[in-house]
Amino acid sequence: MSNDPYKTLGVPKTASDAEIKKAYRKLAKELHPDLNPDDAAKQERFKAVSAAYDLLGDPEKRRRFDAGEIDASGQERADRQYYHEYAGQDSGRRYDRGPGFGATMSEEDLGDIFSQFFGQGGAHGRGGFGGDFHARGQDLHYHLEVDFLDAARGARKAVTMPDGQQLQVSIPPGTGDGTTLRLRGKGGKGLGEGDRGDALISINVRPHPVFVREGDTIEMELPITFDEAVLGAKVDVPTIAGPVSMSIPKGASSGQKLRLRGKGVCRPKGKAGDQIVRLKIVLPDRIDAEMEDIARRWREASTFDPRAKLRRMA
Repeated sequence: MSNDPYKTLGVPKTASDAEIKKAYRKLAKELHPDLNPDDAAKQERFKAVSAAYDLLGDPEKRRRFDAGEIDASGQERADRQYYHEYAGQDSGRRYDRGPGFGATMSEEDLGDIFSQFFGQGGAHGRGGFGGDFHARGQDLHYHLEVDFLDAARGARKAVTMPDGQQLQVSIPPGTGDGTTLRLRGKGGKGLGEGDRGDALISINVRPHPVFVREGDTIEMELPITFDEAVLGAKVDVPTIAGPVSMSIPKGASSGQKLRLRGKGVCRPKGKAGDQIVRLKIVLPDRIDAEMEDIARRWREASTFDPRAKLRRMA
């Protein structure tokens, strides 16, 4: 299995974000474990494709991978990590592995810095740092990847904080890719009597092998048989809320779109979108003699020409 995420997705390094997403969706639809429950090889390829998209589908991760800062698994490269430690030190301490100015500082460290601005009787001289000086805590930023259906229907997920504690996050129904959720008071601790900062959760929604979302509309392609297209039928259709029964009209064609009203994404206090079902007539892999006979007799008796309009326009 290639360690190059571009080769795994089958795209060049110059591929756009849209091309990367399109390549992933195509492979996910082909390799998804739900569609290949007994094929271990395809399941392993699906894992590799998902990992590749997790890297290249995130613009910041992709930039860092292209720059050689992280490897294909998203881990910091050892030489880059050393470089960051070196570059972050003061000029006289660059080979010292101790924390530089840019590292997280304690209240005592910050007090020393403030004393340089306010004098020795500054922050400490007025009751100690944190006594009279108050500051709001830092906002903390997190990245959370969620399944397509969890984002569409709503769910609760856990985010692990730097101290190892887990923060429970409520994903509202209808959450879109790239949405940032703000959890007030769940960020860094304030100084003195300062309020805590907020936690900002950036949401990345994984593509689904069947559904595609456009706003609050869900779109999908539904395979139907030759007889269902000719005679019409009632069939079960998957939706984000579960399967529903839908009528296929007589004489249906591939590409024809049917609408399931109210079966799309429903945001809180909002009206549900629709689901668009695009029909695709699929023939069996092996055509038997009876089907051939039906088609031959129909061809001999019919004058229907589906390409007549094309010839008139050419």
